Amino acid sequence: MTPTGVRSSFLAAIVAFATLTFVTITSAQAKEVGHNAPKGLLRTAPLPKPSGWLWIYAENTREEVRVNIFNEDGSYNQESLATLDNLFRDYRRKEVKAVDPRLFEVLSIIFDHFGQKRINFGSGFRVEQATSRHFHGSAADFRIDGVNYKAIYDYALTLDVGGMGIGKYPTSQFVHVDFRAIGEPSFRWVDTSGPSRRGKKAKKPSTPKVPRSAKPNT
Repeated sequence: MTPTGVRSSFLAAIVAFATLTFVTITSAQAKEVGHNAPKGLLRTAPLPKPSGWLWIYAENTREEVRVNIFNEDGSYNQESLATLDNLFRDYRRKEVKAVDPRLFEVLSIIFDHFGQKRINFGSGFRVEQATSRHFHGSAADFRIDGVNYKAIYDYALTLDVGGMGIGKYPTSQFVHVDFRAIGEPSFRWVDTSGPSRRGKKAKKPSTPKVPRSAKPNT
């Protein structure tokens, strides 16, 4: 092959690679579509009072807990919150973060609404980019035994009094619920990307003790 032919082949290969890369990026970006939630659709009535009960199975670690986040006087049960913090840990890095208790309250409301069927939990706290609500310990990805993810999503929408992120994942059939940073608007999205790789069975580490306010949010 002549030098001119080699150069032409090399340039063609670069163009082909660039085209492939562009198509891949475009495809990945198209998987998620979101928008700010109109203020007129947010809840204005008081939230239902949660029972405080939660029955959660962690799909990645195969751990299961049943706890009530409240004491009899209505204050937070710190031991229950610590148990849930541990369940919501980043199991890959073995790191635990105090989860926003509002998340547990909303999950308890959802749990009550759907007949207290087991919540199958996919992801909580994750050590990743600081823009993620998972990083801040205020997000959960989950589904419920015997309940269509669309029904969970639709009900979760009715619980947003402002500042919540709620997304649905049709391919994996789970729902994401989070609490945004102060001042951020409520957000909605649909993500059609497939499931991520699941982790292997992990041993249950000791439950950490995390100091936290005893005053409920609801």
